[in-house]
Amino acid sequence: MKELVEYIAKALVTDPSQVRVEEEEKGDTIILRLYVAPEDMGRVIGRGGRVANAMRTLLRVAGIRQGKRVTLEIG
Repeated sequence: MKELVEYIAKALVTDPSQVRVEEEEKGDTIILRLYVAPEDMGRVIGRGGRVANAMRTLLRVAGIRQGKRVTLEIG
């Protein structure tokens, strides 16, 4: 799932070298933290949070297939 977030984020931003994803697993929950350059933050979040919510939805579906809960934090 880390690779999925990284792939989507690199496609959205202007500086793909600044994209970093950290993955932390606690029991049945996976926490993904996405870091991008400050000027690309708006592109990743999207207008009204639409892009971020779409990414969270994709991760939720992928997590269900693995029997895990997935949380995406953008920082």
